[in-house]
Amino acid sequence: MGTPSRKHLKRFIALLALVGFSVQLTLPLWWDRSGRAQANPDVWRYEWPKTDFTKHSISFDEILSGGPPKDGIPSIDDPEFVPAAEVTDLGENEPVIGLTVNGWSRAYPLRVLTWHEIVNDTIGGVPVAVTYCPLCNAAIVFDRRVDGMVLEFGTTGKLRNSDLVMYDRTTESWWQQFLGEAIVGELNGKQLKMLPARLESWSRFRERQPGGEVLVPNNPGMRSYGANPYVDYDSAQQPFLYRGEYPEGISPMARVVAVGNQAWALDLLQDSKRIESGDLVLTWEPGQNSALDTRAISEGRDVGNVIVQRKGDQGLEDVAYDVTFAFVFHAFRPDGTIHKL
Repeated sequence: MGTPSRKHLKRFIALLALVGFSVQLTLPLWWDRSGRAQANPDVWRYEWPKTDFTKHSISFDEILSGGPPKDGIPSIDDPEFVPAAEVTDLGENEPVIGLTVNGWSRAYPLRVLTWHEIVNDTIGGVPVAVTYCPLCNAAIVFDRRVDGMVLEFGTTGKLRNSDLVMYDRTTESWWQQFLGEAIVGELNGKQLKMLPARLESWSRFRERQPGGEVLVPNNPGMRSYGANPYVDYDSAQQPFLYRGEYPEGISPMARVVAVGNQAWALDLLQDSKRIESGDLVLTWEPGQNSALDTRAISEGRDVGNVIVQRKGDQGLEDVAYDVTFAFVFHAFRPDGTIHKL
């Protein structure tokens, strides 16, 4: 896809300014004068002395700097919650990640996750990482337990295929958020278990889990919570900081519902309202704002609510899924299938 355009760089520099960072337009930090990505472990080691760069399953050339340094986008490691009944500042259709584990239910609003990307939490006795990558609209929850260790995750400031690259603070291995897979370091090749969660409107979570809890900022003045720093991103013609191939027959920025190696275009699901594929049942209903549209997330256009479930002996059970962009699914699942309208 070549180097980023000057227009895109200006937009991204404005975004970095919102979160407290700055770069020089004449020579962005992640590009040399020939336009090649600076992907060199010898350069990275001063910031990552504990990371074992001899172990990796991807080409280092695939990794770009997103601008912020290690932990420049701070994870939430000591999350605070309030009862759902006490929440008054969320719009009815604002998106939240709704998670239920062992009878405990919590909502993680994207108005908070947009600015932090990772919440290290424990719910129902299970240590979890609740993650959101705005550039991919990827909202995924993981079990933080690997090989007897309970890992805590932070942000590297790096991107691969425009997707968040996380790291664990035990070994400082790097992990691909979309896949839940370690791609660099001591734990290279290890896989996190994805947990079923729903990307849904605040009103839908509150209705189905009235006794649940809701994540609130530890410091309400730290960021412009409720504001979207990625204005108009999901109506752009192409993604930012992405150099891979685009899928055929669908806009790279079209939303798709991804389950394993299959994805369904959101407009296909919107058109039919319900799709059955094998033992999977996908449904769509209106009433959820896009978090990547207008400046105020509560005013974003309606992209609707998706539920993905699997038929079983006990009826329908939620399964892990992701409402992401078509380019993301194609980049990480190149042999996968996108079902289109």
